[in-house]
Amino acid sequence: MDLPEDRLWTVEEAAYFLNVPVKTLYQWKWLGEGPPVRKVGRHLRYNPARLRAWADLDEAA
Repeated sequence: MDLPEDRLWTVEEAAYFLNVPVKTLYQWKWLGEGPPVRKVGRHLRYNPARLRAWADLDEAA
């Protein structure tokens, strides 16, 4: 999957990048955990740069 860097990612794209199920991202959002996410209307969207930074922080811990 070629992930675009010039727009916000969908839940499916973020899950692909993190190699986790989509359901995990929804659970993290509900629990107030996981990567930074924003709602656009009723859809969750992820900023690629912030998602990468979160993944890097998690690796450093």
